Amino acid sequence: MSQPAYAAAQSVTGRSPSRMAWERIKKDRTAKVSGSVILIFIALAILAPIFTWIIHSSPDAFHTETLNQEFGTQPLGKLGGVSGAHWFGVEPRTGRDIFLRFVFGARTSLIIALSATVLATILGVVIGLVSGFFGGKTDLVLSRTMEIVLSFPSILFALAVMPVLESVFQGWGLPQGNGTRITVMIFILAMFGWPYIGRIVRGQVISLREREFIEAARALGASRTHLIFREILPNLWAPILVTVALNIPTYITAEAALTFLGAGVIDPTSDWGAMLLASVPFYSVDPMFTFIPGFALFMLVLSFSLLGDSIRDALDPRSSR
Repeated sequence: MSQPAYAAAQSVTGRSPSRMAWERIKKDRTAKVSGSVILIFIALAILAPIFTWIIHSSPDAFHTETLNQEFGTQPLGKLGGVSGAHWFGVEPRTGRDIFLRFVFGARTSLIIALSATVLATILGVVIGLVSGFFGGKTDLVLSRTMEIVLSFPSILFALAVMPVLESVFQGWGLPQGNGTRITVMIFILAMFGWPYIGRIVRGQVISLREREFIEAARALGASRTHLIFREILPNLWAPILVTVALNIPTYITAEAALTFLGAGVIDPTSDWGAMLLASVPFYSVDPMFTFIPGFALFMLVLSFSLLGDSIRDALDPRSSR
């Protein structure tokens, strides 16, 4: 064999589906831009304590000197008091630094949304695996449970049960305030979110459980646990990954909505939903106060949604946008 032909043969290597999907994502401009935006928000959330050292302030510190002393609520200067000391201006009435509340609010929103996503994914995957694999009465009960949960108006029901669960969790020893509220929010969001991924996993398992490699493993004496978690589950990572990427923006929006409606994070903990709620009386005189958390929610939700679409297209090239 000639040297060029030998080199060409050596360069031809097999590629796994995950590697091909990763290569498609790297070539996707939408995935690059949306992923970069998400990484920026995550970096701001992680580095939030460093900004308190840079600005020499805290998200809860009042700066009354930045407010108009004649009216008492309006920030001095243009754009809500934007200056070298306060990069996004200050809150009306309190004078708290909006940038610090913004970055700490990103931390709160992402922690709640990502924690709820992880819990909902674990529940949905496990229940979907069990329902699809065992079938029969087990599938009937679990499928009807998913449909019942999906039939509830999640936001309205969450508003109704938040005080009840908060009291129950406090009775179990959790502290009063946001420590309990954040835990309850994560629990409620996950309880209403797991059926979405559960139904997808169930449908995939039903189609996989009769495949030849499952029959071969069963003939070799593999246990049910081995079949579910070692044979079927590794073949479900693609739909699970896509569903998770598309569910995260839903949880971010739901968390902000609950806080905006008064059932979520309470002051003084920073949160984007709480910032939107506090900005409502001042939207006409200080639009920057409303614009910053609103635009941040819009960008983060849009970025996760676009990234989820890009992941779906990369894993299934035949799908159309």
